[in-house]
Amino acid sequence: MGTIHLTREGDVFVVRYDNGENRFRPETLAEWHAALDEVEGAGNPAALVTTGTGKFYSNGLDLDWMLGEATEEERGEYVPAVLGLMARVLVFPTITVAALNGHAFGAGAQLSLGHDFRVMRTERGYWCMPEIDLKSPLHPGMTAIIEARVPRQTAHELIVTGTRYGAEAALAKSIIDHAVPEADVLPKAIEVAAQYAAKADPAMTALKKGMYPHTLEALARRSMD
Repeated sequence: MGTIHLTREGDVFVVRYDNGENRFRPETLAEWHAALDEVEGAGNPAALVTTGTGKFYSNGLDLDWMLGEATEEERGEYVPAVLGLMARVLVFPTITVAALNGHAFGAGAQLSLGHDFRVMRTERGYWCMPEIDLKSPLHPGMTAIIEARVPRQTAHELIVTGTRYGAEAALAKSIIDHAVPEADVLPKAIEVAAQYAAKADPAMTALKKGMYPHTLEALARRSMD
């Protein structure tokens, strides 16, 4: 049984990540792309909502796996593959909405920024870039997707302070678009996505590529330089 589950609510496809902390692994990235292939192949009308399960939307990179059991070849391909998923979502040919059911950390938080809109639950769960506390640099593509999707001062703050933003604070900082109770997160995300399902078209990818050429270039870099 896979970790990515695709369902449909009218014109809205819902991708649910169901793998504990929902950290990215090569096999789950393949499942992500298979689900996105199906949504993209549905044509018009269509829209996309992504969500997680339990306490987690996604805690990002699986560093234990990458620094432990991964082979040297897998380590070399891992971060570029995660960045490739972010890039695909950023220019996806439908409207995309991240339904943040719980924690979104690191690469999970960055993936949420690749969506057109974000809905986050109140009362529990944080959106955070923890690299300053991990003493870890960011890949240029990771920095670029943050700078492309939130105000400049917010980008600076969230990168250099590692602040954990609850829904209300994330809304105030323009990191998310809607803060709602847990039971309303997915319905609200579907509602937002459904408004724009008729706009699904390859032209949307072209328009998004025109908006984010430098972000896409940075996401495609193979190195940290």
